[in-house]
Amino acid sequence: MSDVSHDLARGCESPLCREYDTALLDLDGVVYVGPDAVEHAAPSLFGAVGQGMRLAYVTNNASRTPETVAKHLSGIGMPAVPEDVVTSAQAASRLAFELYGSGAPVLVVGGEGLRTAVEERGLRVVASAEDNPHAVLQGYSPEVNWLDLAEISYAVARGVPWIATNTDATVPTPRGLAPGNGTLVGVVRTATGVSPMVAGKPSEPLFQEALSRTRAGRPLMIGDRLDTDVQGARAAGIDSLLVLTGATDPTALVAAPEHARPTYLAADLRDLLAPHAGVVRRGEVYFCGGWSVTSGGDALSVSGNGDPCDGLRAICVAAWSTDRLPDPGRALASVGL
Repeated sequence: MSDVSHDLARGCESPLCREYDTALLDLDGVVYVGPDAVEHAAPSLFGAVGQGMRLAYVTNNASRTPETVAKHLSGIGMPAVPEDVVTSAQAASRLAFELYGSGAPVLVVGGEGLRTAVEERGLRVVASAEDNPHAVLQGYSPEVNWLDLAEISYAVARGVPWIATNTDATVPTPRGLAPGNGTLVGVVRTATGVSPMVAGKPSEPLFQEALSRTRAGRPLMIGDRLDTDVQGARAAGIDSLLVLTGATDPTALVAAPEHARPTYLAADLRDLLAPHAGVVRRGEVYFCGGWSVTSGGDALSVSGNGDPCDGLRAICVAAWSTDRLPDPGRALASVGL
């Protein structure tokens, strides 16, 4: 696996949509926020498709079917059909199928998306630990209740293998963040002392599911989160583009540990259609676009002007090249971030 800080320094001389054949797109914070499209997302994705890039929408959300997700995406102007959607429910179902084969009974707790994915794999859905399931699959749904969690706990305590679609602690709702599948998984973990296999990001099964379905030769993961999108892509050996339209802000990016640093960064999806400036180091000075960043002691000094993302690239490479992480606050303010 390549050194991601070096990749960010190197940049990319051609537009990313030409350098990579498939975009693996996270949804919330990248393509939409809540019910609304992220600004510039739709024209950027249509532009990438027009230049030959394939799109795959890769989501930890296991409660919705690909048909439902695609309908939502097309309704807000995105180029999407159900075959473009890859879910953690599909990845979890593949895990169970590979372990136990067609027709195996599986205790399923979750939404319609998980049940549909299980049935499409030829597995048999059961509702109780007393039905002697070969595996337990757990995904998020607002309808999951104490009785459901108890059935999982009874089965897991007896040694039945347990697969969680994801362990996201929260799920966004119109009223704010609410407990997600990871919180529900935590209830069963507390009751049984057992931890599940995990299919969704940052674990590898969802990435492998996406690669299998798209047959991507050179994929690029595009996400807004360091801990799931970028970290998972690195673990799977996939280059990544972090966009600043969602969960990660510049301060968090500069502080990112090595295993969660992206290959590229961008303000939004428009940069999928553009080259990415590299960072040139001369002594303790880092140059990118119209910016220069000098590393010294516990601070970074910035001068110049131009695209704020060029300045951020230089700040990141400078910060990641030191033994002690400097305070980036004043540097980020200098580039307008």
